[in-house]
Amino acid sequence: MMNSNGGMKTPWPAGELELEQVRNFNKKLAWLPRFRIRNRITPRVIQALLQSSQIGGAGKLRKHGLKAERKVIDVGGVSVPVRIIRPRGKAKGVVLDFHGGGWVIGNAQMNDSFNIAMVNICNVTVVSVDYRLASSTPIEGVMEDCQCAARWLLNDGCEESAGLPVIVVGESAGAHLAAATLLALRQSPGLLQRVSGALLYYGVYDLTGTASVRTAPRETLLLDGPGMVEAFRRLTPGLNDQQRREPPLSPLYGDFTGFPPALMFAGELDPLRDDTLELADRWMKSAPVEVHLLPSSPHGFIHFPTTMADTVLAYSHEWITARIDAVAH
Repeated sequence: MMNSNGGMKTPWPAGELELEQVRNFNKKLAWLPRFRIRNRITPRVIQALLQSSQIGGAGKLRKHGLKAERKVIDVGGVSVPVRIIRPRGKAKGVVLDFHGGGWVIGNAQMNDSFNIAMVNICNVTVVSVDYRLASSTPIEGVMEDCQCAARWLLNDGCEESAGLPVIVVGESAGAHLAAATLLALRQSPGLLQRVSGALLYYGVYDLTGTASVRTAPRETLLLDGPGMVEAFRRLTPGLNDQQRREPPLSPLYGDFTGFPPALMFAGELDPLRDDTLELADRWMKSAPVEVHLLPSSPHGFIHFPTTMADTVLAYSHEWITARIDAVAH
């Protein structure tokens, strides 16, 4: 189904064997604790474990003939580290990547597996933003880091993206930061026009909680559905719900005039399902949007060892390549 601006909502094609595989994996997820952050100590512990698990990560890159460069950029006095992975040959485009992790855990390296695939399949350079985390920085500082990285990359003087199409990619909290960054760029229309597309996986776009968040049952997978509204409040102390709805903090309520085409994915069982569906409806009024609801899928599904996850990622790579080719020609 396509709207007058080229937006499209389509059910994701999945055979019974694929669905059975997803449902069987969901049974394993049901035994795991839900992701919930209720203090500042827990995310720091998780972050330390993540970093220790990444020791020797350069070997993964070397297997593909690639390497990563850590670069600290400075925009308006704000210093932001980025992780850059370049293709072996000349890049056809650049991907600006925002990692997930609930704003409180994660780093640019955690997306290496996904980014290596994008580099090799789409022939792009991937710039992943190592933004400060909300466990020690107000959310406004986290968003500022992402905006500064985008302004650096989209500036005419940036050698990394000179003359190349730029695609913005974000997952979960990273999708929130990607959308918020694009909204902030509306103040610089020349920079926003340089973005050729946005790929967003199951993001958070209303920090007061959409209907699917507020009615999430106790048995949600991966995420602690009933505790999410309180988690949003902890992320934004001192604000009331009216202030939390202000864009770009809650991208859902922003003005999408001048936005690029987008591809969005959400899981049918994700408490954040409505965030993506409602964002797509609003974004479609200004630019083409293709949005897919994945049957029987929880939050984080692209990380799971299922055929459906593989096909979603393959489709995403095709979409990135098509967007780059469309701009190039």
